[in-house]
Amino acid sequence: MQGLPGGSAGRALSPVDRQTLLVCSFILAAALGQMNFTGDQVLRVLAKNEKQLSLLRDLEGLKPQKVDFWRGPARPSLPVDMRVPFSALKDIKAYLESHGLAYSIMIKDIQVLLDEEREAMAKSRRLERSTSSFSYSSYHTLEEIYTWIDNFVTEHSDIVSKIQIGHSFENRSILVLKFSTGGSQRPGIWIDTGIHSREWITHATGIWTARKIVNEYGKDRIVTDVLNAMDIFMEIVSNPDGFAYTHSMNRLWRKNKSSRPGIFCIGVDLNRNWKSGFGGNGSNNNPCSETYHGPSPQSEPEVAAIVDFIMSHRNIKALISIHSYSQMLMYPYGHSLEPVSNQEELYSLAKDAVQALYEVHGIEYIYGSISTTLYVASGITVDWAYDSGIKYSFTFELRDTGHYGFLLPATQIIPTAQETWMAIWTIMEHTLNHPY
Repeated sequence: MQGLPGGSAGRALSPVDRQTLLVCSFILAAALGQMNFTGDQVLRVLAKNEKQLSLLRDLEGLKPQKVDFWRGPARPSLPVDMRVPFSALKDIKAYLESHGLAYSIMIKDIQVLLDEEREAMAKSRRLERSTSSFSYSSYHTLEEIYTWIDNFVTEHSDIVSKIQIGHSFENRSILVLKFSTGGSQRPGIWIDTGIHSREWITHATGIWTARKIVNEYGKDRIVTDVLNAMDIFMEIVSNPDGFAYTHSMNRLWRKNKSSRPGIFCIGVDLNRNWKSGFGGNGSNNNPCSETYHGPSPQSEPEVAAIVDFIMSHRNIKALISIHSYSQMLMYPYGHSLEPVSNQEELYSLAKDAVQALYEVHGIEYIYGSISTTLYVASGITVDWAYDSGIKYSFTFELRDTGHYGFLLPATQIIPTAQETWMAIWTIMEHTLNHPY
């Protein structure tokens, strides 16, 4: 936990100061145990060449770790965003300046955004309780989402059911929503959100999308045709332990919560734990790294549960894995620069999906293969899906491009979900019309 910078001493508290102190104490009590990020900043660096990228990569190896990359060093054309703790700001800024690495401050004080986010959630929770409703324009805890799932399934039992596909490391249920109009062994479409726990906009988008599917069935021709021929499976909280931890302790936690004897650091990056390209470039064998791949492929119960479900289903035709942030739509491969066999089809479909997304609110996405658009990343979901025969495998990086990063305000949930829906709709339509 970051300590607060020291303040002045020796001045008596006025009544106003006392009131402020009481309010602050109340907020701290309400957020009991939450890590404090006061003074932490997100810096953006634009590396000019590979040498400068290498200097930035060197920062990841510092012990103790001093930076948390929000957008890692990838290629000179892409910005690098990193959270720097208050205690390390002076040293990191001096390092950047001494190596001629120009930087800008994207977020001046992370705690300010966290306080605003928490306040908005508390306000929404009061409103939801007083009206016995669920707000699709707010962020929610794991318990609130699981309660919503139960209510949602009860309300739409004609088309939606709940499947428990496994348990997390800390023994939480891993739940999947199944949208189906009947029949057995029908082709399926898989959508997952929240595999990286701090990416709250993805869970919120998943919840909104689930409601959109039931509302559009019988009204929208494509949704109706899809559900009359296929099933849709949605895993809204793919990393329940990590997500619970982002609410209870560390809002910026990315990995799961697995621990192993003799290893000090906790957690595995669930999007580096898949079999395809496991342990290669873009993943890390250091357990303290944010991209630690784990001891072996599918070692993590959260990944193994998805693998077991999809392999036993044996008829998933499209997989969509939703992340944030950067505004990108990508397809395999991540672990290799080698183009996949239907690269032209995937490129064309991504282009159409991004255009459909753009037409909703004018938000621009870039698209292409993961390794050429973003960076080389090994052991990831969509590479495994593609290598397992799922021809239409895509990953999203939702809003924004760094102004708020992982701390996207709740006011952007609905517009983000609306535009993402049109891209998902486009992929579903193509999957329906191109059976294989």
